[in-house]
Amino acid sequence: MTDKSALLSLQTNGRPDGRDMVFRISGSVYANIEGNAHDPALRHGQKLFNIEGYNIRRLYRVPGTTQLYQLSREIVFYTDPADPTKVLREWKNPIDLKTYPVVPINNDAVNFGPFNVTSSYVGPPLRQMHDETEWTSDIPVRADLKTALGESFGLVNGVYAAQEMFDFYVDDREVATRTVAGTVPKGAMNTKISWARTSPWAPFLCLPETDVRGQLTYHARSWSLQSYDDIEPWLRAEVEAAYPLFRAAPTAPGPSENSWTSFYNKQLGKGATTWAGWCAANGKG
Repeated sequence: MTDKSALLSLQTNGRPDGRDMVFRISGSVYANIEGNAHDPALRHGQKLFNIEGYNIRRLYRVPGTTQLYQLSREIVFYTDPADPTKVLREWKNPIDLKTYPVVPINNDAVNFGPFNVTSSYVGPPLRQMHDETEWTSDIPVRADLKTALGESFGLVNGVYAAQEMFDFYVDDREVATRTVAGTVPKGAMNTKISWARTSPWAPFLCLPETDVRGQLTYHARSWSLQSYDDIEPWLRAEVEAAYPLFRAAPTAPGPSENSWTSFYNKQLGKGATTWAGWCAANGKG
């Protein structure tokens, strides 16, 4: 494989040596409300949370083939809008005035592939921006949860519809060392990512999209780390206390989760209770 874009994009999926690497994630979440319909209780553009977490990933090659997977787990905590390092345990819904437990993004797993990595494999279009190489990945998300799970989560038509938008940036000096023909680069590639997402109200907010106009806008940045050990101690302590599985990436391909299917699997007991039932049981006040 010699395509420059292919070599770069694959190295954002994992380290060439197959060991775990991390993309640290840091950003904010805002209310995006058409017509500012819920003012003053919930204003358009209001910052609801900071978010702090990471994706831990590795490359996996199917033995005896040219098939590669990206295997990962993702844990992102909703934190105080005024203090990114203060993990929130509960949130007061300004519409129904009840207080609900805050459930972090904890997706086990987030897998992509297989990619058939042969000599003809090519990556996305690249763009030169000053002294950086950039490429983009925009992903429309459409998941019919009502059909797949029998649970609508208060979503319009029971469909989770979102947009994920990523810009990747690699310094040209790093590009030069990472795209030398016939060599295997060491460690994780130094990469920066800009990430934005528009999506329905997160399930723990207990705001039905069918009744409460609006959605969430996530705006974050991410950067590569060599390993789990490079994550800040406060964030590792939070993970090790309650989510120890997220210290490592998966070791084999399997089904993926998003925030809604994760909530269904864990908070709803895979359908043992409904989303409306969870909200009724957990809302205080």
